Amino acid sequence: MENTEQVLLQTENLEFAYEQNEQQTMVLHGINLSIRKGEFVAVLGHNGSGKSTLAKHFNAIYLPTKGVVYVDGIETTNEEMLFEIRQHVGMVFQNPDNQLVATLVEEDVAFAPENLGIAPAEIRRRVDAALKQVDMYEYREHSPHQLSGGQKQRVAIAGIIAMQPECIVLDEATAMLDPRGRNEVMKTIHELNRKAGATIVHITHYMEEAVEADRVIVIDEGKVLLDGTPRYVFQHVSLLKKVGLDVPQVTELMAELAEAGLKVPDDILTETECADALEKLLSGQ
Repeated sequence: MENTEQVLLQTENLEFAYEQNEQQTMVLHGINLSIRKGEFVAVLGHNGSGKSTLAKHFNAIYLPTKGVVYVDGIETTNEEMLFEIRQHVGMVFQNPDNQLVATLVEEDVAFAPENLGIAPAEIRRRVDAALKQVDMYEYREHSPHQLSGGQKQRVAIAGIIAMQPECIVLDEATAMLDPRGRNEVMKTIHELNRKAGATIVHITHYMEEAVEADRVIVIDEGKVLLDGTPRYVFQHVSLLKKVGLDVPQVTELMAELAEAGLKVPDDILTETECADALEKLLSGQ
């Protein structure tokens, strides 16, 4: 294990296989990753690549077939420490309806802290603080099931925040949302990362969400294909397309212009950068 206090999540030669009818289907092959405290990491991969399987190892929903996963130095196979592992890492899933259990928003957010045996006065403080963090405090006495998809997902995130984990893993948590809902959730998790210092692992297939991360990890056929800054990863346009992934539209445009023989940067990520590059190109600079 890497010898540093700054590493929160670590895998060493992680392999995982599903067992069905006495047969094993390998999903992850020798994954070696370290995710540091306070990082915002996006994980990309096409359907079936293994990215969600990897995510479920970070709070011991799945345990390695071979290799080791550490959460803040604790091996996830240590059953006696499972409670502590899940206090370090909270999971938000694709469908918020599967995480909403109560008839009122504030009761739903209080559910996990109550199960942790936290004192009622502290639960009240945490619930109010968590709802304010996700901008849902005014809905505290509403029914969760009457909210929009984006609002439901923010309530689900508030429920995780109330547990006060160091890390939040979002397993395609924006996949079922409309663009407005996605924007609401992304704004929330970026604020949690910047203001509260939460470590974020965001499993997504939206390139525009990955562009905003500190680091992008691309998983393909259960292996790490690329790992680096968004600017580094999205330079590999042809490789990403080969494994069934898109790239940001402006990055693709630059790649097509370069293929046509024009001298343009190969690390454009935003519309503003694209506009600046095109302006320079057209002005002959």
